[in-house]
Amino acid sequence: MFSLFRCDDSRVLDEIVTTVRRGVEVRVLVTPRARGWTKRLGGLTTLLKDTGVTIKQYDGPWAKYHAKYIVVDDESAMVGSLNLTRRCFENTCDFLVHSVVPEMASTLNALFDSDWHTPHEPAPASDRLIVGPDQSRSRMLGILEQAKSRIRIIDHRVSHPEVLLLIARKMLEGVSVQILGRGETGGLWSHGKLFLIDDDLAVIGSASLSRPGLDIRREVSVLIADPARVHELSTFFDQLVSEGKARSKNQDGNLCDEGEDDDEEENDD
Repeated sequence: MFSLFRCDDSRVLDEIVTTVRRGVEVRVLVTPRARGWTKRLGGLTTLLKDTGVTIKQYDGPWAKYHAKYIVVDDESAMVGSLNLTRRCFENTCDFLVHSVVPEMASTLNALFDSDWHTPHEPAPASDRLIVGPDQSRSRMLGILEQAKSRIRIIDHRVSHPEVLLLIARKMLEGVSVQILGRGETGGLWSHGKLFLIDDDLAVIGSASLSRPGLDIRREVSVLIADPARVHELSTFFDQLVSEGKARSKNQDGNLCDEGEDDDEEENDD
């Protein structure tokens, strides 16, 4: 089962068809709306239905089903920021967490089943997952509040007023804050969301630090506390900063396509 926001990659679609033909049950929960994708979402839904996929358009209380997650055989789970599109596979900076921790799969299963059925149940509680908008704002603010020395963010939509106020206060307290957005992610379009708190915690998921991302959309993010994984992500972030400084000395211009049809448009609520 998986949550789908956009998908136009033929290899992914072929694999879905192959999986169904092997007798595997495939359930897909698709967003009711995505900017510029009204007709394509309808065509995608029809295509998947015709191949034997059990698919339903989300009809819950939130404006968009923007979460990106997959659960396989109730054992393996993936949560991230990327869409199943050629652009995200080839041209954007995105993040995806793969886990075989039982709690991850069971919590996502419970969320999927709740959002599939009507009426909808409250989002399941989990220490590892942050499910929005039920939990996003309070938990994201709480995580940022924990920072003692530095906050590092990859997100091109850091605009929620409460987040901005908290970041400003943290800076006055002496916390170092680095935010990478458009044109600052290794020459790729910025689409992924990564938040690093000191050298202790990381958060990866679909939710940006914006009003839509924290207040009005179904989003899923995962909290990472494993030292090795946090160190790996910290190294990646610092490498992007170093590469960005080197590029700025040798070229001008914005590395991000300003016309990118991103998922986080502020006025589409």
